[in-house]
Amino acid sequence: MQSDQYSIIAENLCKRFGRTEAVRNLSFNVNKGEIVGFLGPNGAGKSTTLRMLTGILAATSGHLKVCGKAVPYHEREIRKQIGYMPENNPLPEDMRVIEYLKFRAQIKGIPFRKRKERIEHAMEMCELHRKARRKIIGTLSKGFRQRVGIADSILASPAVTILDEPTIGLDPHQVIAIRRLLDNLRGETTVIFSSHILSEVEISCDRILIMNQGRLVASGTADDLRREFLPGSRYQIEASGSPDAIRNTFKSLGDEWSIDLSPVPQDGYYSVSLMNRGNDSDGKEILKRLMDSGNIGIRAFHPIQANLEDIFLKATRRSWEIPAEGIPSTADEKGSDQL
Repeated sequence: MQSDQYSIIAENLCKRFGRTEAVRNLSFNVNKGEIVGFLGPNGAGKSTTLRMLTGILAATSGHLKVCGKAVPYHEREIRKQIGYMPENNPLPEDMRVIEYLKFRAQIKGIPFRKRKERIEHAMEMCELHRKARRKIIGTLSKGFRQRVGIADSILASPAVTILDEPTIGLDPHQVIAIRRLLDNLRGETTVIFSSHILSEVEISCDRILIMNQGRLVASGTADDLRREFLPGSRYQIEASGSPDAIRNTFKSLGDEWSIDLSPVPQDGYYSVSLMNRGNDSDGKEILKRLMDSGNIGIRAFHPIQANLEDIFLKATRRSWEIPAEGIPSTADEKGSDQL
């Protein structure tokens, strides 16, 4: 691909804090107009990377281009092209939403004749234009505060919008509202956002980047990552018959299949988890072979797709709680900087 097809090009980025290497040889590209999800355990280097993309932090080594311009040599021009909402977004408690956005529009240098249009557009995109516009920010819920932060980040029509944990601390209804907001941004700007809500990343993103211990450990669409980290086929089946008949019938499929059998409570059926970690299989063919055996009855047959949580754990090979050795804590990564 031509380089002008990318909003972001990162090559061998490294960031050290003293003797600690927070980001190590990180390379990735983001296409123009993409919505990209950034995942990783706490301390993986996500916030550090996002802050390098904005120019708030300087990389120790490596090369970074945003909107075709090299960071940090064109810092002023690049900042005009980026909208950024940091984690734990700081907002003035005593200002009204409309007052704050007017203040931010002035700071961002939006021409006076365009300010009203840009403010109204940002509030409409973030669903702040009706009830919330005149409210004092300190009285808003966490979800509406996040919307105010995102409205701020898109005020100047940035080519790239970077959102660090926009769904943190939100309830399910508020998360759905942020999802709608991201859908509204599709096509208007390139979006990179980090999140711990894996299902939202899978639903909202065109592509997913996963970091662990400062390195990029996975990149691709959700389907790409399934094929890479959890290949094969999985089915959940409800079957009737004797346990021996069920086991023997499923074993006849071949040694590559693993079987887990458990009774369905008070039903007389057995729940069978069938897994092939090798090649993908044709579900219709598998179902036909089971039914043609004549030894068991089949009431339900459902293909099971590995979710992003399974992929994440496989890619990082560790749980959320295990600290990354030699990586600074999330406190080291966080900042209250705004563009």
